[in-house]
Amino acid sequence: MKNNIVSTGQAPETFVMPATASPTPASTAAPDRGRVPLGVKLAYTAFMAVLVPVYWKNYGPTNFLYFCDVALFVTLVAVWSENALLASAAAVGIVLPQLLWCADFAAGLLGFRLTGMTAYMFDTKRPLFLRGLSLFHGWLPFLLVFLVKRLGYDRRALPVWTATAWALLLICFNFLPPAGAALADPRTPINVNYVWGMSDEAPQTWLPTYAWLALLFTGLPLLIFLPTHCVLRKIFPRSDTHSPAE
Repeated sequence: MKNNIVSTGQAPETFVMPATASPTPASTAAPDRGRVPLGVKLAYTAFMAVLVPVYWKNYGPTNFLYFCDVALFVTLVAVWSENALLASAAAVGIVLPQLLWCADFAAGLLGFRLTGMTAYMFDTKRPLFLRGLSLFHGWLPFLLVFLVKRLGYDRRALPVWTATAWALLLICFNFLPPAGAALADPRTPINVNYVWGMSDEAPQTWLPTYAWLALLFTGLPLLIFLPTHCVLRKIFPRSDTHSPAE
């Protein structure tokens, strides 16, 4: 007995599974697009509005040639422009040295000397408010890490900060007072960025002057900037190299 078959003239329906997007690996995920919170921008700007005139009055304009002070201004531009390159460059330059500052300051609070780089924080001849402003050394590296997390890490940061550091070293070595200089105003910075040695009391003597400068030119990029660059590149996603306005 034959089966009765009714033809409808239509092709049978087929079921297509919806395509699913493959998860993005954490290492290549795009940076947070919340960008920099307005509160962070306003708070940091207010801090700079206080620090700059106070530092200028007490230390003079040459104080702003220290790596950490240059990083302050770079960070100010970075938080408003949301520029990953600027934030990344400042992070490469000062995160590691400022973490050492934190360790040295903590050692001073506990009553012993680590490197002596924060001895001025315990100098009672300096106003407490002035020393309090210098606590930015303790929180600036963490702010920069936060910015890099939000904006992404720009791989060009290493050469950009290295070139900046070299220029600052040359300026400080050729135009600013050396270690041990007797100045009319003792608050004026000397031996800025340690171009004459690690002590402000007298130039170092264990290397010829230009050999010490050459050591800074090579040692800072190799021992401080490059390791920081490698860690930031490993941890944080690559930036898109463009600010939101672009």
